[in-house]
Amino acid sequence: MKFIKSMIVILMCAWNTSFAMVQPPSIVNAEYVQPSAFDPLKPNQKIGNLFQRNQSGPYVLQRLTQHTYFFEREFYATTFYVGEEGVLVFDPLDRHGKYLLEAIRKVTSLPVTAIVYSHAHFDHIADADYFVAEAKKQGTPLRIIASQATTDKLKRINTKLPLPNESIAWPNGKFKFEDLTVELHGFKHAAHTDDHAAWLLIEEKVLHAPDHMNPDQLPFWRFGGSENYVYYPHNLKETYALDWVYLNAGHGNVGSHKDYDFYFAYLHDLENAVTHAMNGTPWGEGVNPAKINTHAAYFVTWYNRVAEKAVAELRKKYGKYYGFEYTAHSNAEMVLGVLSQYK
Repeated sequence: MKFIKSMIVILMCAWNTSFAMVQPPSIVNAEYVQPSAFDPLKPNQKIGNLFQRNQSGPYVLQRLTQHTYFFEREFYATTFYVGEEGVLVFDPLDRHGKYLLEAIRKVTSLPVTAIVYSHAHFDHIADADYFVAEAKKQGTPLRIIASQATTDKLKRINTKLPLPNESIAWPNGKFKFEDLTVELHGFKHAAHTDDHAAWLLIEEKVLHAPDHMNPDQLPFWRFGGSENYVYYPHNLKETYALDWVYLNAGHGNVGSHKDYDFYFAYLHDLENAVTHAMNGTPWGEGVNPAKINTHAAYFVTWYNRVAEKAVAELRKKYGKYYGFEYTAHSNAEMVLGVLSQYK
């Protein structure tokens, strides 16, 4: 029995080691490196084996600039900035506040003196209570900053989270954190959700824009949980034009403008594939009228058929990339919803 257990351990270690070596092809031909809390990431570099690190380690911590850091745990990422007197945290995440603070303590003993809610979705901000409690323990005043749109939305939904005590003018306001200037770039017409925004750390040239895209990956399921596709390409163009070097998009790797270039090409191909599939799929294909009792069968079946054909066309070029089989179908359906309803 001991021999069998030992062999299982050896095989599992070998499997984990071999799996860790598997790196999906980069969408931007990036140079992959080991994460470092001390060495800044170069603009053409990305964190290697990010999936395996999220699966097996407590978190990933990477220094971006002199003051700014990238943190990710269980595929949720955020940004923090270390000043002279305190730390600014963008998005306290959900369930990960303890680990985020642990990562902060690896690089500084300064207290967290401000947190920013990027938008009102709980998975990015739900551990705000943890930082409020920590600030009270230390007797440290805590700024809770959000856009006016996010503040209004949190009040409207009667949130149980701590409300912001500073609201930034929507859609284009700014605030100061010590020597850092942070600009709010709210999407007047947002694809993800109505208070969706990007936050630009001007002096650091870092953009914090959760749920906006997935650097070094294909777009996630339903474009990162977006509520519509109508404005999605326009939102990408808005942030692409801003002056930044590093992107933290809340999920995926550290991003660059090259990730956007890939996305623009992919969306073009996706829209073309959906158009081809639409034109080649007659209404009613796949439906047997004798076996249905609802007209919804026509609509749902047609949507599914068109998406399947579009994904089959895209698979030849994009099937090798991270997440294709789990994301492409839902994204094709969203694109179909726009192309079939707007002319």
